[in-house]
Amino acid sequence: METWTREQWETALKGSSVAAFYLYTPMCGTCAVASKMMNVINVMRPEIPIGKADLNYVQNIAIDYEIESVPCLLIQKDGVVIHKIYAFQSVPYLLEKID
Repeated sequence: METWTREQWETALKGSSVAAFYLYTPMCGTCAVASKMMNVINVMRPEIPIGKADLNYVQNIAIDYEIESVPCLLIQKDGVVIHKIYAFQSVPYLLEKID
């Protein structure tokens, strides 16, 4: 999973029918578990652009998308964010939302 800038996320919004952006902070314990789940999803769905970013470095995304906490997964379809997930329940749950 690549580390994305805001510009790379916006490119994924425009250039892909489905994409996901995983937002985290390094000191967040729940984010550590979510990161492992996202790595599994990235391997299972290599055709879907999935990026990640430390929210401390993309604060404007937190403001624009009204991110309330981390971890947060933004899932877009056809250029529109359709899911903003905070509770990473399981890999199958996340795959269902992405697919």
